[in-house]
Amino acid sequence: MKKLLSGAMLTLMLILSSCSKSSDPEEMPDPVSDDDPMAMPMPRNYEADIKAIIESNCLSCHSNPPVNNAPMSLETYDDVKNAVETRSLLARINSSSNPMPPQGRLPANTRQIIEDWIDQGLPEN
Repeated sequence: MKKLLSGAMLTLMLILSSCSKSSDPEEMPDPVSDDDPMAMPMPRNYEADIKAIIESNCLSCHSNPPVNNAPMSLETYDDVKNAVETRSLLARINSSSNPMPPQGRLPANTRQIIEDWIDQGLPEN
């Protein structure tokens, strides 16, 4: 009786463990990686992702009022959205010859976050 019960328990455990693991890699998608160019970008929004980048890299000149010959303020969501739509903000941060900020281009992953946000329609929240 103990052998029968042990055998049944072992069989049940094997069945349950085989149900929880897939041996076919196409059945389970890989987690999204920032290094995978084919991966869908993470959802981005101004408040969670962009505001901190702008505050730490742009507001020293693009404050309100702007200083150091900066042509516009980037203090609010509307300011940044306008700069994207009418002042080529993305081109400036990606420029290798005349980058913003002037002390050097932002890291590639930071620029990609901004580009993803723009591609996603500039969501605020």
